[in-house]
Amino acid sequence: MWSKIPSFFKNKYLLVLVVVLVWLLFFDNHNFIQHWRMHRQLNELRQEREFYLEEIERDSLALDKLKNDPDALERYARENYLMKKEGEDVYIVVDD
Repeated sequence: MWSKIPSFFKNKYLLVLVVVLVWLLFFDNHNFIQHWRMHRQLNELRQEREFYLEEIERDSLALDKLKNDPDALERYARENYLMKKEGEDVYIVVDD
């Protein structure tokens, strides 16, 4: 009976190692698959954080410019809110 079993399966340390690896790969609460997914999500969140930090920096510079430069504030109001001075006509040109 025991002579038909390959020697590979007779090694109890190897069998325990295989069982532990299978357990860690699939059944544990902190398995490798879950760890890989969380690592990927962490990388995505870091990229989003960098994007938003750049956006905050860009918007802070624009806000500072609008607060300190009246010409920039006037240009912003004219472009985005279609404001005009007295006696002035505004024409909106739409590109097709």
